[in-house]
Amino acid sequence: MIKLVEKLSGQGAGVTLRRLFFFITFYVYVLLRIEPHLIYHGGGVITNFPCFYLGWDFLEKFLTYPGGAVDYIAAFLSQFLYYSWAGAIVVTLQGWVIFKCSDYFIKRTGVRGLGFICYIGPVLVLTIYGQYMYPFAAITGLSVALAFGCVYLGDGFGEGEKKVPKPVLFLALSLLVYTAAGVAYVLFAVVCAIYEFFFRRRRGLGLFYLLCGAIIPYAVGVLIFNVSINNAFGDLQGVWRDIFSPGSPKAVIAMIGILYMLFPAVGVGVWLWRVFFGGAKVTAGEERKKSEKKQGGRMVSWYRDSAIAKWMVESTVLFAVGGWAVLFWHNSEAKKFFEVDYYVCQKKWKETLLCEPRSSQGHFVIHSIDRALYHAGRLGYDILRYPQHPGILLLSIKGDASISWKRFDTYMDLGLINRAEHNLVESLTEFGERPILLKRLALVNMVKGRIAAARTFLVALSKTLFHSGWAKSYLERLEEDPNLSGDERVQELRGLMLKRDYHFTFLNEDEILQDLLENNRQNRMAFEYLMVRCLLTGGLERFGENLKRLGDFNYKRMPRLYEEAILYMAD
Repeated sequence: MIKLVEKLSGQGAGVTLRRLFFFITFYVYVLLRIEPHLIYHGGGVITNFPCFYLGWDFLEKFLTYPGGAVDYIAAFLSQFLYYSWAGAIVVTLQGWVIFKCSDYFIKRTGVRGLGFICYIGPVLVLTIYGQYMYPFAAITGLSVALAFGCVYLGDGFGEGEKKVPKPVLFLALSLLVYTAAGVAYVLFAVVCAIYEFFFRRRRGLGLFYLLCGAIIPYAVGVLIFNVSINNAFGDLQGVWRDIFSPGSPKAVIAMIGILYMLFPAVGVGVWLWRVFFGGAKVTAGEERKKSEKKQGGRMVSWYRDSAIAKWMVESTVLFAVGGWAVLFWHNSEAKKFFEVDYYVCQKKWKETLLCEPRSSQGHFVIHSIDRALYHAGRLGYDILRYPQHPGILLLSIKGDASISWKRFDTYMDLGLINRAEHNLVESLTEFGERPILLKRLALVNMVKGRIAAARTFLVALSKTLFHSGWAKSYLERLEEDPNLSGDERVQELRGLMLKRDYHFTFLNEDEILQDLLENNRQNRMAFEYLMVRCLLTGGLERFGENLKRLGDFNYKRMPRLYEEAILYMAD
């Protein structure tokens, strides 16, 4: 057993084992703790999640501005967050690329003993995703800039007299990196400048690279791509859009800023380490040979023992500090809110009812729970187990910009198709062409018989990665049966659809629900929502008037809250 530990803690095996365990843990944490499908869903919070369509028409627009290639790649890869297992792979790859670039950079400096620094970047990636925002383009741009920075730090291309001079290589890579990654190019230029200035001691070349960091964006962005100076330096399409998107918490902005500053800070820090602590450049094998020669077998034994201890201590500190940082900065409240919205949009009523309304947006959560109670057949029994407000049922209370996202499914279930369409269009403007919105809009237009409009949304969905099957099946049905007379969901919504339209600002919700019942006596959701609203507002007279409708819904027994209300009225 001791021999096995000795082998595992050796210079090569120990490092490899620690890295392997770290990234396995990284993947499992993203999969089970962060759950990337929640970020894909967006929860009516993430406004900058990109759409992605297959085909040249979609790709073409990304070729018209600096950083478009990274935006396109990020839009493509981010779609895999739809499945948590696939999204965890993509996020782990991002962390691994940053780790490998850090490791390569430190090795090129010739300084030993600073391998732990390589783990800072991946830990920051975990903390950023743990805030439940969308930083994908920012991190992808960073990864591209660092990867090409490592290409520059390498031994170059060619041999002898045919070897490409470093300044020529830098300029060639600069054009490529800026075109592909936009403003992330500045990081590439700074990393190359630090390497030349501090470690190769070519001060003039380092300063020239820093100057290029300012000149290249203007020369390529403004003169070649013909974009404005602000976009040439600000890259509003990609990196900065992710960092400063509306609603981004200050913590997220700070974390992404730290991630971008990490490499320059590591470069300067490693140089200072080498200046003040000598920065030994001997290899582990050379050091071991010197030790064995000086002190013989006992020294070899001691060195091995100390190597085991060093490996164990470093590993323990790494996972303890990294684990604390990741867990401390994980936004559990945001995750709970995202979970509720995801479950209710997926019609997972049991899972919705297991959530507790503890978030700062509790009225949205309770609205979702009320809807889940209805679909579980428990609204007339358990609604008072949660803090209620009469405006929560239809979300008529004041809310933020995402309130339209929270309403549209409730309105569709009730039969308020026009109001649902209005909220879907507002959400489309706010959150972009998200598949969940395109699906609902296609369904709304099919219900209203606007087949041409429905086809527009279905054709768009047919070009997505994971929703094309649903869209193509409906396109085929429309060819065979334009009226969709055999589609149960469409026919159900047509039967519930209220023909009269309202302006919610001036009309009492009780009247809307009453009209829904007059329009269709079998509208059970409108009935139950009306009854509990009467109980919440003290409208017992309207409650009593509608008790006669109980026979329309084949209740096995009268809901408990109705019984209590009847007893109260009798007194």
